[in-house]
Amino acid sequence: MSLTKIVRKVFEPRQRELLKHDTQAAELQQKVLADLLAKAKDTEYGRNHLFGAAKGYDDFIKHTPINTYEELKGDIDRMRHGESGILWPGKVKWYAKSSGTTNDKSKFIPVSPEGLKHLHYCGGRDSVAWYLQNNPKSRLFDGRALILGGSHAPNYNLPGSLVGDLSAILIENINPLVNLVRVPKKQTALISDFEIKRERIAREAMNKNVTNISGVPSWMMSVLTCMMEITGKKHLEEVWPNIEVFFHGGVAFTPYRKQYEQLITSPNMHYMETYNASEGFFGIQNDPTDKSMMLMLDYGVFYEFIPMDEFDKENPTIVPIWGVEQGKNYAMVISTACGLWRYILGDTVKFTSTNPYKFVITGRTKHFINAFGEELIVDNAEQGLAYACQKTGAEVSEYTAAPVFMDDNAKCRHQWLIEFAKAPADIKEFEQLLDNKLQELNSDYEAKRYKDITLQHLDIVVARQGLFNEWMKLRGKLGGQNKVPRLSNSREHIDVLLHLNK
Repeated sequence: MSLTKIVRKVFEPRQRELLKHDTQAAELQQKVLADLLAKAKDTEYGRNHLFGAAKGYDDFIKHTPINTYEELKGDIDRMRHGESGILWPGKVKWYAKSSGTTNDKSKFIPVSPEGLKHLHYCGGRDSVAWYLQNNPKSRLFDGRALILGGSHAPNYNLPGSLVGDLSAILIENINPLVNLVRVPKKQTALISDFEIKRERIAREAMNKNVTNISGVPSWMMSVLTCMMEITGKKHLEEVWPNIEVFFHGGVAFTPYRKQYEQLITSPNMHYMETYNASEGFFGIQNDPTDKSMMLMLDYGVFYEFIPMDEFDKENPTIVPIWGVEQGKNYAMVISTACGLWRYILGDTVKFTSTNPYKFVITGRTKHFINAFGEELIVDNAEQGLAYACQKTGAEVSEYTAAPVFMDDNAKCRHQWLIEFAKAPADIKEFEQLLDNKLQELNSDYEAKRYKDITLQHLDIVVARQGLFNEWMKLRGKLGGQNKVPRLSNSREHIDVLLHLNK
């Protein structure tokens, strides 16, 4: 008998519970907030902000400010040095190292035992629950899972305390039974040098019956490409005939989809997007015909949202889930079972439905170009590139874009640096298609492009193969959950890349 048929029954109670997301969104979130406040009322932060007296959402926001990492950094550093009961009860031993802020190279996000259980592992469980529900013929558990992870290191040399990629923390604390159905072995998964690790992963996994893979699309493609070179095969199903699903997240899948579809030609292959970050697990694509994700409302995270057109205001409107509007761009704010309180996550989302609450990620609060009032966001960029690729047959591996504030001819424009997996026959045609599509998608960009008065036609610089990986390696960010910044209002990143591209 198929092991998947047996395991499937384990997920059935949770599959029924997930139906509450369709009809009881506000109730689920109010319960989460009440639980968070009750657990944290005796922490230093909870006492200072009157958690114990809060009767609901209105009391909570009255006494608790909106926070960036900078506001919480001092408390987090005390926690990292071993102090207990600061932002969350007890000592927090694990810290996910994430992309830095303006003032620091890295952020260190607390990961409490409750956070592991009620945020991160819940997301993995529910991804499988929905996948099995949507695919009654699945044999997911009849083979192995290839799960990519980063690495970790001791935290201030405190016993048992770790800092590193979230994925490494998850692997370190995972139920030992899961290790029976996953590859690579733990020692390999936690190697810090990605170039060494990817070959070892490829060699360990290529002779296993892998049915599912999980990870960031860019780094997973690097591992799979390495394995294809070792085996001499052309298509992944020649190595793993029973491969059926890729659970992906971390970066937008659009630039990578065509590469995966060329590598995996099996009609039985599925792709399922997840929204998991160092701060928590927030969304799952529960319907394969709909690219938007379900906002997960009964984990240890309470959500609030700031309309992006008010984001820079001194007193912006801030709404809970029951106050959001469909089609509006929001910055996400979270309070979690890891001790992040009204924390500006840095991601922007747009709801495609409010019954149930489904959304797409539109970009980052800092990853956009608005040098000339054009308000170009990552979602625009992804759609524009997808359109230009479709029309020309090109494939994009990596890209970044930034403004040219004024060139030698007093012209302002956007400059794109693109590494192609398959370059277009005519780069000028690709430029024109991208520029036209961006104008169609974004009325502000269109207005600034009018008659080339404010903003001139974008230009594309073609990056040599491997440029972005080389740059990430130089920054110590090769592999794991590290991401290439897509859009920037400054030329900090693109100028370095252009210098390396010479």
